[in-house]
Amino acid sequence: MKQQPRAVVIGGGIGGLGAAIGLHASGWSVTVLERAPSLEPVGSGIGLAPNGQRALDVLGLGDRVRALAAWQGDGGMRARSGRWLVRTSAAEAEAAYGGSLVMLHRATLIGLLVSALPAEALRTGTRARVADPGAADRRAVVTTGDGDIEADLVVGADGIDSAVRTALFPAHPRPVYAGFTAWRFVIPAPDEPFTPHETWGRGGVWGTHPLRDGRVYAYATARLPEGGRAPDSEKAELERRFADWHDPIPGLIAAAANEDILRNDVRQLTTPLAAYHRGRVALVGDAAHAMTPSLGQGGNQAIEDAVVLAHHMAPGGDLAAGLAGYSAARVPRTTDIVRRAARASRVTHLRSAPLIAVRDTLISAATRLGPNFILRGFSSIADWCPPQAPYAAGTATAAPGRSTEATVREPAQR
Repeated sequence: MKQQPRAVVIGGGIGGLGAAIGLHASGWSVTVLERAPSLEPVGSGIGLAPNGQRALDVLGLGDRVRALAAWQGDGGMRARSGRWLVRTSAAEAEAAYGGSLVMLHRATLIGLLVSALPAEALRTGTRARVADPGAADRRAVVTTGDGDIEADLVVGADGIDSAVRTALFPAHPRPVYAGFTAWRFVIPAPDEPFTPHETWGRGGVWGTHPLRDGRVYAYATARLPEGGRAPDSEKAELERRFADWHDPIPGLIAAAANEDILRNDVRQLTTPLAAYHRGRVALVGDAAHAMTPSLGQGGNQAIEDAVVLAHHMAPGGDLAAGLAGYSAARVPRTTDIVRRAARASRVTHLRSAPLIAVRDTLISAATRLGPNFILRGFSSIADWCPPQAPYAAGTATAAPGRSTEATVREPAQR
């Protein structure tokens, strides 16, 4: 009997777990090595766009995620005063992309991903490094505290400060500060109903979104020097910066305990990698293409990576050709999205009052050109479909106006 090929995934985040599920379903023996003692994800909420949901369909989790959708009605973008710049709705997003945004807690998504893996596949509290990336004639070697592991494939899913990326490409520039910091928290929803929104102010952004479990996810960003911390508390810092913005922002800040609030500087990998593989090792997620959160695509792109990698890694196939195909499919698409996210960050964090006035006027004017004008600008991201069943087979519906075959081929052609 032919031995089952072995894959080792370094990192138990969204991309790593997604890759493990996809590879396991394709016939690989998979081990996920996570250095944390348990999977308690750092972060708060995550928005899964239609492209990420379609990737989750391939992993058998798409409908379970859609069932957690809380956004049913209107939403949009607002100015600091509360004036609506753009009004959208879940129905308009469905019409434009073939689906709408699902906001959920990261812990919920991690739990769903873990549930799709065999229990024995996950090893927490295990530090790992790539000792040898391998080659066509030899397996890769991963070193852990319990000894070395030989693998036919290694997946580096160890985040923005990826040691796997450094091992593969030691001369490549490291991620850099994007110029702003971010706060996030999840608290019980306020008594007064609110409309989901993202608000653009002077040098900063605020977002408020409901979760299906009766809580609300709030996030904020502001242009600040790297490495800074509030002199008193992060709650006090939010009050200083956002308490005079429109409702429900002041009330949400007041309701949050300081320990609820996470603060992290935002960094990005501005110099793209030429390939997301070397030897028998592939990179996914932030390890490959860390981006700003301005388009909400970091987690979605990690899930896309996972299913595309699994698609190219059919057991018994040419592994080198499969890894080359993975890079060819993912590098152009993710490089484009990293750059678009960086441009969006610059627009949302303007400090000049005249430029802000021009920005808001242009956004409002664009909206008057048609109800879906703003949504269409996001379509080349959100209408992506995976290159495998159910979408590649044409048995599911792609975004309106696009065939599944054209969508599948697009990433490799850009």
